[in-house]
Amino acid sequence: MSPCQSPSGTSPAPQPLLVPVRFDVCALPPRRQLLVWRERVGQFIDVVPTHAQIESPFRAFFDRYAVGDYVFNDCYSDQVTLNRSIARISQDNARSIVFHIFLEGHAGGSIARAAKHDSTSLDVGILAVDLDQPVQMSRRACRHVNLFVPVSRIQQVFADPGVLHGRVLAPQLPAVRLIAGRASTLLRSIPMMSPDEAWQHLDALLALILAAYGVATGLAGGRRALARAATFDRVRHFVRVNLDNGDLTPEYVIESLGLSRPTVYRLFQHEGGLGNYIQYLRLRTAADELRRFPQVQIQDVLLPRLWERIGIHARFSPGFRNRAAGDPARAQDARGRDRGAGLNWRSAARAC
Repeated sequence: MSPCQSPSGTSPAPQPLLVPVRFDVCALPPRRQLLVWRERVGQFIDVVPTHAQIESPFRAFFDRYAVGDYVFNDCYSDQVTLNRSIARISQDNARSIVFHIFLEGHAGGSIARAAKHDSTSLDVGILAVDLDQPVQMSRRACRHVNLFVPVSRIQQVFADPGVLHGRVLAPQLPAVRLIAGRASTLLRSIPMMSPDEAWQHLDALLALILAAYGVATGLAGGRRALARAATFDRVRHFVRVNLDNGDLTPEYVIESLGLSRPTVYRLFQHEGGLGNYIQYLRLRTAADELRRFPQVQIQDVLLPRLWERIGIHARFSPGFRNRAAGDPARAQDARGRDRGAGLNWRSAARAC
């Protein structure tokens, strides 16, 4: 008997080398579908449903492939609003970059970032989300691919991968059409690939995505892009090391670094302006400190000179609530409940 034949004399059917982890709520009772989906996805991002949505049927599923240091998800969901706040980020350690590649349905929706006060309506082909930064997004029913990538891999092209957060590539771009086509082809073929082969395809897909973002942002590729990226990194570093300086304002940064106002405006336009970026970092730092040191007074989180600059508690708390999606005192209380809790990027990918 041939070693390639089964005892019955027939050749065995080839078995997939990569078996996805599937999660599907479609077979559940309609009033349980969205709640179960929220529980699963809620490991790293909050689903924000309306009462009407909970009462209505909700279709959603994903097939997840873990391949080396990548996680590749084939996902469909009905209309949904997702929120990852500063307070939520402080409770876990999910820190990968996620690229959402939209394939079918109406991917358009709105995205709000902590550095901006308002949401932006977008027609989305590819969306980059840094799990180390807050974001809220409303998305219509669609099918999309999620590619979870560790920060270290993106640093080979972008020194600070966080600059990609919230950036959108339009579906009409030729590069986006190429990437979406490659992702669709990979979805059909990945179950029959070896892990090494699948990793090579995902790595090639990531290279295309980063090249497209390099062109769109002007922060990668070419001498001018390198100079722009160096200036951007220089400003961000200066802001971070001077956060406890009560004199830190956009004007202070511009004068200290000898930069032109138009240059700084263009660099931080995506962040909602340099002033918004400074405020976001201060609130993010405050949220982290409140959780790390729940015994300290809220005003002690900020140095006295900075506290005077920002204002009294009545001004700080509303700003914290608006940007961090939680009250400062509640952020301290949550520290005790969440002590020792952790969620790495791979665990986060499993929930998407």
